[in-house]
Amino acid sequence: MAKFDLKSLKAEEFINHEEILETLKYAEENKHNVELIDEILEKAKPKKDEAGTHSVGLTHREASVLLACDIPEKNEEMYRLAEQIKKDFYGNRIVMFAPLYLSNYCVNGCTYCPYHYQNKHICRKKLTQEEVEKEVIALQDMGHKRLAIEAGEDPVNNPIEYILECIDTIYKVKHKNGAIRRVNVNIAATTVENYKKLKDAGIGTYILFQETYHKETYEKLHPTGPKHNYAYHTEAMDRAMEGGIDDVGLGVLFGLELYKYEFAGLIMHAEHLEAVHGVGPHTISVPRLKRADDIDPSKFDNGIDDETFKKIIACIRIAVPYTGMIISTRESAKVRGEALRLGISQISGASRTSVGGYAEEERPHDTEQFDVSDERTLDEVVRWLMEMGHIPSFCTACYREGRTGDRFMSLCKTGQIQNCCHPNALMTLSEFLEDYASSETKELGYKMIEGELNNIPKEKVREIAKSNIEAIRNNNKRDFRF
Repeated sequence: MAKFDLKSLKAEEFINHEEILETLKYAEENKHNVELIDEILEKAKPKKDEAGTHSVGLTHREASVLLACDIPEKNEEMYRLAEQIKKDFYGNRIVMFAPLYLSNYCVNGCTYCPYHYQNKHICRKKLTQEEVEKEVIALQDMGHKRLAIEAGEDPVNNPIEYILECIDTIYKVKHKNGAIRRVNVNIAATTVENYKKLKDAGIGTYILFQETYHKETYEKLHPTGPKHNYAYHTEAMDRAMEGGIDDVGLGVLFGLELYKYEFAGLIMHAEHLEAVHGVGPHTISVPRLKRADDIDPSKFDNGIDDETFKKIIACIRIAVPYTGMIISTRESAKVRGEALRLGISQISGASRTSVGGYAEEERPHDTEQFDVSDERTLDEVVRWLMEMGHIPSFCTACYREGRTGDRFMSLCKTGQIQNCCHPNALMTLSEFLEDYASSETKELGYKMIEGELNNIPKEKVREIAKSNIEAIRNNNKRDFRF
């Protein structure tokens, strides 16, 4: 029997099944223990020590007690705390991005994904470099500056060389005032050597969803293909960090296994990265299983309702306060709006999950990985965010200024990151308003910018930001950053 060890590099030791079962038992026994719940909530409240550093996060056991708690007034306390932590670490900024699907060729047999190799009626497609360029131009014409590239696992059709060539193409495309300033990568687990190549290609965050932390379930859901290897997949983030990628993104596909088990495993994984590398996950994504070609989510009996989903988001925000949290267009506008308050700091906008979908005038469905619930344009999403008091941010400055890994985490945990991020968000929003926004969105946006400039605490930074925004508006200048 594997022993539990957060500092181990073996998957079954840092994501330990027996420890998760004991955690769930402990959480169930203490879900009405008001004294303990109050202690945990007090520990999680943002506060600073003499060095100016926030006290950070909860253990998987503490966080699991909060998730199990079903006392209404305590849950309301959790939601208020999650909202406060989000404001303290990320302010009212919401980072914008879009996924770009390069290829749906895949050799795996994942039972929850329409890309599985046995699906013979899905249209298989792989973008040429010319098609990648067309997709990027279409995304730039919307106003996007940050992409997450996606591809199925297929060593023949989608080798690492193809991914690297696509990244190079994406960075080279300059159209009007458009430019993709950062490419994040969501591809299958690979080798240290290949992670080094991705790092050298200038990627931002390497993202890999665990799908499920339950090993037995994992192996059943991935019956064939290289993804069947639970340990190789689960240990990927350690190899990525060994390869020099210091920003990694975690996530599980909620609905495949019991959510309390997945939650404990996810928090354990974050603890493991902190313990071994001194840097926790840069992002945590919270996708839910959705209908797709050849996939009926009702066949999986672990689906979660909207209220449970919101509780999970709040508890992740409390447990891992420094991480960026991502919600996709899998979710409806209503759910996304409620999730923003509870901890989400990044959202996709105008996403198309089909290969080559952005260059098409009409949204294609024949190569989609999942059904998109929120089909609004980027302009509509940006306006919606501002109407709720959020600043849509197209900023990529931290990646490009070397504020990644432990440097980013240090700034984030002390609250100093907002001295850069707040003005950067306003300047990149101004770029969007000038180049891509409708007149209604533009008017609303500049009203927001005018008010938000007054919230920049340092006078010198405030004056520079004002000057840069004037240059964006009047002199067609772009790409200012702190």
